[in-house]
Amino acid sequence: MVFGDSLSAGFGIDQSTGWVTLLQQKLSRQYPGYQVVNASISGETTLGGRNRIQHALKVHQPQIVIIELGGNDGLRGLPLPDMESNLDAIIGAVQSAGAKVLLAGMHIPPNYGAKYANSFYTVYGKLAQQYRIGYLPFLLDGIATRMELIQDDGIHPKAEAQPMIVDNVWPVLEKLL
Repeated sequence: MVFGDSLSAGFGIDQSTGWVTLLQQKLSRQYPGYQVVNASISGETTLGGRNRIQHALKVHQPQIVIIELGGNDGLRGLPLPDMESNLDAIIGAVQSAGAKVLLAGMHIPPNYGAKYANSFYTVYGKLAQQYRIGYLPFLLDGIATRMELIQDDGIHPKAEAQPMIVDNVWPVLEKLL
């Protein structure tokens, strides 16, 4: 189950070209027993994810959950201790349900200030180390700084970048399969 925000929900692109759909296709070829559920919602914050994780786990009963949340918290300048607490609760709920976790880290634009941006980014690594879970330091590695791969909003990757996201996620995910 992919549990994320607009980056995983496929904001601004055809759903069939989104990284979650491409991940399902890759899994079908290499590990045919797995199905991918996209439980992502555009605009989702970590608090929203915290509020809906139990229901998603109950409905979908995943073996692995890719958590891709926090970007909207950062863009809104929300308190980092709240974001960390929410991600902590989501990871705990997933592990309590018996599923493995892959945490996808995120960076925010530098205009939020170096201290906030650095502190934001370190939350992910801290939680990954604390819980000893699968960890992708930056979902958009190799993409975010290449404006030709980013939509006009300056945030969301274009369809052309979606295979690159799969390439970023795959090495960490494959270790959990």
